[in-house]
Amino acid sequence: MSLRELARVVQTSEVTVRRDVRALEAEGLLDRRHGGAVLPGGFTRESGFPQKSHLATAEKTAIADVAASLVEEGEAIVVGAGTTTQELARRLARVPGLTVVTNSLLVAQALAHANRVEVVMTGGTLRGSNYALVGSGAEQSLQGLRVSRAFLSGSGLTAERGLSTSNMLSASVDRALVQAAAEVVVLADHTKLGSDTMFQTVPTDVITRLVTDEPPAHDDRAATELQALADQGVQIAVAGTGQGQGGGDQHPPGARPRRDMPLPVQRGRMAAGQYRGPGGAMAAETMERTARVADMRRR
Repeated sequence: MSLRELARVVQTSEVTVRRDVRALEAEGLLDRRHGGAVLPGGFTRESGFPQKSHLATAEKTAIADVAASLVEEGEAIVVGAGTTTQELARRLARVPGLTVVTNSLLVAQALAHANRVEVVMTGGTLRGSNYALVGSGAEQSLQGLRVSRAFLSGSGLTAERGLSTSNMLSASVDRALVQAAAEVVVLADHTKLGSDTMFQTVPTDVITRLVTDEPPAHDDRAATELQALADQGVQIAVAGTGQGQGGGDQHPPGARPRRDMPLPVQRGRMAAGQYRGPGGAMAAETMERTARVADMRRR
């Protein structure tokens, strides 16, 4: 339930409800989420597009800004379904010579009037709850495809299972998108960190990079999950929302993540980062991204 709905039901202010929810979480009676709360434990359920579009909007915007800065002119990428990837697509409209393959009607709509971007849509059956094409038609249309990066979102992200979603058909298409990409970039705000859902889409060892926002100072679970992901070799970029809630690195729109504390390359990737908790910094890549893109184009 959202904080707004809780406040309406108990006839009090959202400020009071937020305080009470925090106290109930400390007693293990519920789990807080951005803008609301869910029952503790188990697997979280997927919200529909109307609900998702109003959650963590500042965080999604900041994440999309950083993710867009990773895309080079002339690249071919795949972009999965989701409200965060929709925000990314709005920024990709300014990248000339870009080819975007997607199963999302929302992503395609965001790029519909971008004259210098070619949009390739999969086939499939429309899933109305998130405006995505799913099923065997979508998966078959991705066979034989090869692009530089896949940008995906999901319902939950843990170091143990990686990215997951609550819908089997969506998970299957996301796995097909991953198979088409040389690198996998996950876009997930801090409310998804530590959440687990039914169907695994991207195992942790396949995730190249995570773009997220700085968890609030009191969110120990998200901070712990970030550290665990970094320990497994995932490069982590933190996007500042400019709201000062997390006390983390603040990046202007389109800015690169902070680059320090390089660690040895793991699983053939560029150096992974170490998360140092709220207010800390992320390590990032140790080789020039332009060299990687040039190598990709030669291949």
